[in-house]
Amino acid sequence: MRDLLLTSTLAHAKGHVDKHIANIEVYLAHPVGIGEHPDVMSALEAEVSAISHWHDQLEVIEKYIE
Repeated sequence: MRDLLLTSTLAHAKGHVDKHIANIEVYLAHPVGIGEHPDVMSALEAEVSAISHWHDQLEVIEKYIE
């Protein structure tokens, strides 16, 4: 059970990292096509911040719990 919980938690966090990386790639490839984000730089900063959050969770789990 422990392994299943850790594996699913890591996969969840990695999925979020991948999602935010994909968002950044979309912003970089088509910055004018994102109507709800007129300030592309702020949108990029928000995505990088989200990646940082999930990356930190991965590091904590890998360092202290696994």
